[in-house]
Amino acid sequence: MPLGFLHVVARGLAWLATNVAPYRPKVVSENLAHAFPDLDVRARRRLTRDYYRGYADVMVELLKSARISAEELRARLQFTNSELLHAELAAGRPVVLFAAHQCNWEWILLRLSVDGLPVDCAYKPLVNDWADREMRALRTRFGARVVAVPAMMRDVLARRRVPRVIALVSDQEPVASERRHWTRFLNRDSAFFMGGEVLVEKLGYPAYFVAIRRVGRGRYEARFELLAAAGSQFGAGELTERYARRVEQQIREAPADWPWSHKRWRLRREVS
Repeated sequence: MPLGFLHVVARGLAWLATNVAPYRPKVVSENLAHAFPDLDVRARRRLTRDYYRGYADVMVELLKSARISAEELRARLQFTNSELLHAELAAGRPVVLFAAHQCNWEWILLRLSVDGLPVDCAYKPLVNDWADREMRALRTRFGARVVAVPAMMRDVLARRRVPRVIALVSDQEPVASERRHWTRFLNRDSAFFMGGEVLVEKLGYPAYFVAIRRVGRGRYEARFELLAAAGSQFGAGELTERYARRVEQQIREAPADWPWSHKRWRLRREVS
């Protein structure tokens, strides 16, 4: 099916998720209230509507990923400066790429592969075997490798001299990890994964952030920003803090494009 038709379906799904069978309405409402306390009821309701619409679009775009051509993907997700990553790999350096769940984050992985970049992507295995198998097939259809999070460190060490992009989507809550960085994020105490920082610090890799924004329906633009040059020295938590601040900035620039229905704040700082 063409993506335009799927977007029509998505608008219907968004209406159902907003008005008929609300999808996690309390989670969305609480998260938005904490993040944007100055918004009045009308503005928050409009933001909620836009979130459900954008999230529904991303879900049908994810389905389309199973059949989308490389040419259409290039047209729908533009990279403005991917030459930075190509230069790092040409110099023989692996790159740690930090991403967030903004806009259509799944297309970033596919687009990197289409751009000719070798990619290893950390992923959390799904509980359902069928869903896990299908998601791995989708993410690897243009040549990327996916590595389960528990095995990521071993895999990186085994391939530490192989120039490639090591992609991490690190803005979820590190419930299963004991090593966390705590900071204020969207007006709440929040824990962040430190795995990416450990890789950069121990192996001397350069670190980049991929910033993505919506430029039209089903159309995005992404650029790469240096977080730490190869061999950089920094204090404990400093790189993770840079990442957290950049993610927060991206969210505030386009708040409807971040998944507010995720349960991001289950951990409590005093318990940790």
